[in-house]
Amino acid sequence: MEERIRSVISESITIKETILADQGLLKELEAITKRCIESLQTGGQLLFCGNGGSAADAQHLAGEFSGRFYLDRDPLPAEALHVNTSFLTAVANDYDFASAYARSVAAKGRPGDLLFAISTSGNSPNILQAAQMAKTKKMDVIGMTGATGGKLAAEVDFLLKIPSTDTPRIQECHILLGHIICELVEKEIFGNPDST
Repeated sequence: MEERIRSVISESITIKETILADQGLLKELEAITKRCIESLQTGGQLLFCGNGGSAADAQHLAGEFSGRFYLDRDPLPAEALHVNTSFLTAVANDYDFASAYARSVAAKGRPGDLLFAISTSGNSPNILQAAQMAKTKKMDVIGMTGATGGKLAAEVDFLLKIPSTDTPRIQECHILLGHIICELVEKEIFGNPDST
């Protein structure tokens, strides 16, 4: 058991070291951060969607923006699209689950808003439809996927591809990169944290 524990931790470190060495991915992360700042400073909002663990990540990151990260500050407009379970289950029942997020984007999205579309495979039908709807609303789409990007790669303006095909390791890195975005956005908009 101890050997497996060490192996999992080592795998996670290796992926993070690969990310750290990937200048293109780091530049993409910087570009996404700047786009988030621009959107929020001009009245835009951040919408998040995902399934399963990625839904939890979507809610986690939306909460960091709309609540706080390091600073006590005004909330930033951010929402995970699955938190209204009455809406989600009604649309899934009355239409289909694949269109549930797209319908929410259609209702809430505005030009200049951003959609974070999170899918470890990049192939989740409801995430793909949400991304497509966001484009019709003149929103930029930020994809967060695993190594291949899947079908989502063709639907997004920005793409954070984690160099792994292992779902838990991908999700761990999604939160890492999401936290970096939260920290830098908060710092730029509200100033340096006094303490961490």
